[in-house]
Amino acid sequence: MIGFIGLGIMGSRMAANLLSSGNKLVIYNRTKEKALDLLDKGAVWGESPAETARQSTVLFTMLTNPKAVETVALGDEGFLQHLPKNSIWVDCSTVNPGFSRQMADEARRFDIRFLDAPVAGSLKPAENGELVFHVGGDAGVLEEVRTYLNVMGKAIHHQGEHGSGTSMKLVVNLTLAQSMAVFAEALNFGESLGLEKETILNTLIGGPTTGAFIGGKKNKLLTNQYDTEFPLEHIQKDLNLIAGEAYQSGSSLPIANVTKEMYSLANQYGLGKEDFSAIYEFLRTPHK
Repeated sequence: MIGFIGLGIMGSRMAANLLSSGNKLVIYNRTKEKALDLLDKGAVWGESPAETARQSTVLFTMLTNPKAVETVALGDEGFLQHLPKNSIWVDCSTVNPGFSRQMADEARRFDIRFLDAPVAGSLKPAENGELVFHVGGDAGVLEEVRTYLNVMGKAIHHQGEHGSGTSMKLVVNLTLAQSMAVFAEALNFGESLGLEKETILNTLIGGPTTGAFIGGKKNKLLTNQYDTEFPLEHIQKDLNLIAGEAYQSGSSLPIANVTKEMYSLANQYGLGKEDFSAIYEFLRTPHK
């Protein structure tokens, strides 16, 4: 049976795709309410991470941050010591590479095989099984779970050893955060010059200077309604992880650090639960 822990915006949809493709699924989430739809569709409820692990030979985790992952893996009801020997743990959470390597070491102590496999994509790609997996770990272990990843995603990129999948995910999310902030700033600037918002959007989206993903944000920007696909507070978290890794590696990220503080301020002004495209709302609104 496949185990799945973490049923937020992404995890619930990933688990639903595994279930709808005919897999038997045992699930756990800190708040059971988020699991009810999956339970109605035939998933089995695990009363704890440990209980979920006892019924699993492959276990996926999709959690918010390193602390959350560490708690469910190694806490009082942690799953690592309860997974059957030689099982596979696939962590799809966005964490830092050093943490992924640490979890690989912890898994090895319990004779569990580990992959870091964070995903690129947000709500709709998760719903449609169109995520992109960036995987770190043994290629042979990846082959054993490839069928499951193909159910949830459209592409799988093996980046190398443990931590390399997470490393690539941070690179991807750095460009994502910066691209959105730059576009929002340009949009705000254009409006300040008297241009119509829709005209700016129609001109820039699809052009050579605009990331392809921004086309999917057009309606949010046009209506100032930021229904959540990727919460702003999550991308702020990722930027903090990026800054920490840059410090450790000696990499200079001046643009990233300015971007990080922009999202941090936007979060402080109450936009953390909105989609991260709400960085535009932060830039267009006067603050005292």
